[in-house]
Amino acid sequence: MEKSRWSLRTEVRQTDPFAIRAIVESSGFFRDDEVEVAVSLAEEHLEKGDASGYFFVFADRNDRTEGYACFGPIPCTQSSYDLYWIAVDETTRGGGLGRLLLEESERTIRQMGGTRVYIETSSKPLYEPTRQFYLRCGYSQVALLDDFYGPADSKVIYAKTL
Repeated sequence: MEKSRWSLRTEVRQTDPFAIRAIVESSGFFRDDEVEVAVSLAEEHLEKGDASGYFFVFADRNDRTEGYACFGPIPCTQSSYDLYWIAVDETTRGGGLGRLLLEESERTIRQMGGTRVYIETSSKPLYEPTRQFYLRCGYSQVALLDDFYGPADSKVIYAKTL
């Protein structure tokens, strides 16, 4: 996978909430309320800047945003970060963009003084490819919270030391 296929950026543009909505909706994984949360993080960053605690990496190609990641420091920790969202447009999935976004997020987190990254996802079978992706990228499962999101929908937590 060539990095040059996409241009990466960290600044949040006024059009990014719309791009995020389209990307997250394209997956078919998320409920409407979850999509709204994804969009709201970019809107909060646009309103408050870095004080929002949400930081982004966007991947653009041909004037189109094809994927993004959102992360931030975990309050009351010294150097731990959450990866809140990582999503790639359905038409682009499988081409290495997710790994590129994750690696760039980790690089940025290291620059910000972060030493550990935590990621959570669902235990539903739909998310098996997502869980395998995190394992392939060097994350370890560190916790399973039964029925967290709902009956038979546990929270799976992954971590990686940078």
